[in-house]
Amino acid sequence: MTAIEVAAGSGTPGGSGTGAGTGADPEQTGPRAARARRSLLRPGLLLPVLVLLGALAWAVVPGLFTSVSPTETVGPALQAPSAAHWFGTDATGRDVYARVVFGATQSVTAALIAVLVGLVFGSAIGVAAGAVGGALDEALMRLVDVLLAIPTLLLSLSVVILLGFGTANAAIAVGVTSVAVFARLARSQVVSVRASEYVEAAYGSGGTFFGVLWRHVLPNSLTPVIALAALQLGSAILQISTLGFLGYGAPPPTPEWGLLIAEGRNYVATAWWLTVLPGLVVVLVVIASNRLSQAINAGGD
Repeated sequence: MTAIEVAAGSGTPGGSGTGAGTGADPEQTGPRAARARRSLLRPGLLLPVLVLLGALAWAVVPGLFTSVSPTETVGPALQAPSAAHWFGTDATGRDVYARVVFGATQSVTAALIAVLVGLVFGSAIGVAAGAVGGALDEALMRLVDVLLAIPTLLLSLSVVILLGFGTANAAIAVGVTSVAVFARLARSQVVSVRASEYVEAAYGSGGTFFGVLWRHVLPNSLTPVIALAALQLGSAILQISTLGFLGYGAPPPTPEWGLLIAEGRNYVATAWWLTVLPGLVVVLVVIASNRLSQAINAGGD
């Protein structure tokens, strides 16, 4: 069936300009986005969403959740969790809960920056490769293959060493490692949607390249990419924490989740809360982001 026949069969008259809605079935112009929105309303997602919102609130306004300074001594050293200090105190008497809360400013913010870097640059590469095709597609995908061939931790460490230590540089480094993943997924989705009949109908009805791309291809291609972004948030937090654990993140005494775990590793036998409780926070946030990613992806299938 040709593109003109599809457009004629739709019962919608053709037109000029973008032709965004002239040849497409309204039920097909945004089905993935609509299903994704419905899936996010399911009761089972309440807890993961609350966990992520809580971590984001810690990162944005940590002072609302604790009035204790994360860098000053507030009690006896290595005090077990109690009503006065929910997560206990560390080897210098600092409140561990306060350090975890304020550490979200470093860890969660850095993870969001990393996901944004990967999402923007990776999606741009993937959409350009899938929409244009030809030599550009071949060149961009070979670049992506090179990035995928390098182990993630090695690539992030290399970028951090080049840029210098610090949370911001660690975020950029982690973001660079996710560019290739976003690019591959975005390209595959764009290529798949471009072959759909309603996209052919939009072209046959007089739609321009950029008009059809913006109105039809992108809305129906990016739902899996958004799901990947939610999944990458958890992965980015793990990578940021790994870099902080290795000493490439925020310098002490600035609290950061990976650094907190590193500071408590010498006290595992005598003060388990120094590593277990910050580690549990990281695990919960990662699981919540994975659960949210699964819900978005299931809604887009």
